[in-house]
Amino acid sequence: MPQRPAQPPAAEAGRRIATAHDVARLAGVSQSAVSRSFTEGASVSAETRRKVLEAARQLGYRPNLVARSLITRRSSIIGVAMAYLENQFYPSVLEALSDAFGRRGYQIMLFRTRQGESSDPILEEVLRHKVDALVMASASLSSRFDVECQQAGVPVVLLNRRTESASISSVTTDNRRGAETIAAFLAAGGHRRFAFMAGLENSSTSQERQEGYAAWLRAHGFKEPARIAGHYDFERAAAATRALLAGPERPDALFCANDHMALAAINVARGELGLDVGREISIVGFDNAGPGAWPLFGLTTYAQPIQAMVDQVVAITCERLADPAAEAVRKVMPGSLAVRSSARPPPTGIVLRQGQQIWEPPPEGP
Repeated sequence: MPQRPAQPPAAEAGRRIATAHDVARLAGVSQSAVSRSFTEGASVSAETRRKVLEAARQLGYRPNLVARSLITRRSSIIGVAMAYLENQFYPSVLEALSDAFGRRGYQIMLFRTRQGESSDPILEEVLRHKVDALVMASASLSSRFDVECQQAGVPVVLLNRRTESASISSVTTDNRRGAETIAAFLAAGGHRRFAFMAGLENSSTSQERQEGYAAWLRAHGFKEPARIAGHYDFERAAAATRALLAGPERPDALFCANDHMALAAINVARGELGLDVGREISIVGFDNAGPGAWPLFGLTTYAQPIQAMVDQVVAITCERLADPAAEAVRKVMPGSLAVRSSARPPPTGIVLRQGQQIWEPPPEGP
C-alpha cells in the first residue's frame, strides 16, 4: 500500500493555527528572533532568518499583522489619495509608491477623491483605517484635513502638489523651470503664436506651469500666450482644442499643462482637423506618461522624474514617522524635455540620453 506523504506539523495538529511560539520551538530560536526575522530592517543573522523562515514554511505560519499593530501602534499601511487614474501618469506613480514603500515593510491603501473637489469626504475613511501616514497625489488638501491629520498624528506628504501650510511636506518637479524650458524650446523651433492649456484653476502645478511659460515669453519679447482650460479632463481638453483651433489666429504652438490633455489635443488636431502635428502645429505636454511615447502620439513632453520623486516621498514619510517633530520639507526635483515627433525641434540643443532625445536650452547671457 503506498505511503501517504508526510504532513507538515500544522496538519498533524488538526489544522491548529501555528503561532510564533511554535516557529521558535521548531527553529530552535527565541520568539523575539522570530519577530525580528519578519520585521524589515531588524537585526537578525542570515542563518537565524533562514531557520525561522523554513520553520514558518513547514508550519504554515504567517505573522498576525493586526496583533502586531496593537503592540506597536502602527498599522504598517500608508494611505495614498488620488483624484483620478485615467491620467496614465498616476498609475505609474502608484506602482512606484507601492514598490518603494514595500521595500520598507509597508503596504499602501488607495483612497479615491473626486477631481477638482475637496479631499474632506475621505478624511473619516483615512482616519478610520488607522494609516500610519498619507501621501496625497493629484488631490487637494483643505485646512480642516491638515489640522485633523495633525491631531491624529498622521503625517501628510504631497506629491506633485504643494501647499502654503508650514506643517506639510511636498515633493514636486520644478514646474516653473520646466515651463520655461518648453517656451524656450518652442521659440527656438521658430514658433511665434503660442497657446497654453490650463488644468484645474486651483491646481498649484497648473498655475506654476502657466506662470513660467508666460513669463519666459514676455521676457523674450513674445505676445502673451492664448489661454484655454482643459481642467485635466480628456473630453474637456478636446473641446477646448476645437475652440482654440477654430479661431481666426490659430496658434502654431500649444503647451498643455499635462500629457493627458496633450493627447486629447493631438487627437483633435490630427484626427479631426487633419493637421500635421509637429509641422503645422506643435503640441507639448508635461509628465512623460506612458502613452505619450507611443509612435501614434510621439508626444514631446517635460519628463517628471517619477522614481526620484517617489524615493523622496518615501524618505520624508519615514523620517516623519521616526520623528514626528521633524520639520516639513519642500523638495523640488529637476526634470528634462523629451523630444519626439509632436513638436518641431530647434536646429541645435538636442542630445541623446539613455536612448531618449533630450533638448537642453543654451545658457542665457554672460
